Amino acid sequence: MLSVNGLDVYHGYVHALKNVSLNVRQGELLAVLGANGAGKSTLLGTLAGLYKPAAGEIIFQNKKIAGQSPEKIVRAGIALIPEKREIFSGLSVMDNLMMGAFHRYRQDKADIPNDVEEVLELFPLLQGREKDLAGSLSGGLQQMLAIGRALMARPSLLLLDEPSIGLAPLVVREIMAILVGMKESGVTVVLVEQNTKAALRVADSVLVMERGKIVHHGSSKEAISDSLLQEAYLGRTRM
Repeated sequence: MLSVNGLDVYHGYVHALKNVSLNVRQGELLAVLGANGAGKSTLLGTLAGLYKPAAGEIIFQNKKIAGQSPEKIVRAGIALIPEKREIFSGLSVMDNLMMGAFHRYRQDKADIPNDVEEVLELFPLLQGREKDLAGSLSGGLQQMLAIGRALMARPSLLLLDEPSIGLAPLVVREIMAILVGMKESGVTVVLVEQNTKAALRVADSVLVMERGKIVHHGSSKEAISDSLLQEAYLGRTRM
């Protein structure tokens, strides 16, 4: 579904991604792990069109998309949920959801109300809060709203950047369960996450980054059982 080959990205003089290559299968949940500054968010931002690569290619569903605008990439079927959610705090919950479907409004206007209902069924805690300002919601509900807004774009590939930041453990488990459910429904997920334990529990495969390079790419079971990998890059943790 997604193939990245020889990707190089710079932030000014900083070489943020160095010859990054990876493949993501349809229906896979890939966890991208690593320390702060490893290049994880840059990778997601480049896939979403926020950064233009200096070299390399990104092929999504057999089409080259590297360097395309974020709008075109959303239309192609990729949606990014950025770190800190970036919801529109001054708009209502419903308006935030509608913003996710903005690019579909002319062609799929009739289908949008049904999509809203599906999102609210997926996140029942948002039901009855449609008129509330998004900024008045708790962190967990804001994260659910951010995911719901992305789903309104009808993506086939969902990119999430640190969805567990600032959330209680119970809410984190709920968010992770929702991601698994979306994967099972056919949505491919790439998850950047500092919460290694939570990510490894739900991921099919794991990619570990360090200083802009991929240092490991394999199954989640391999990552859990590899004590050297845990110690060197992920931190020892009992799974």
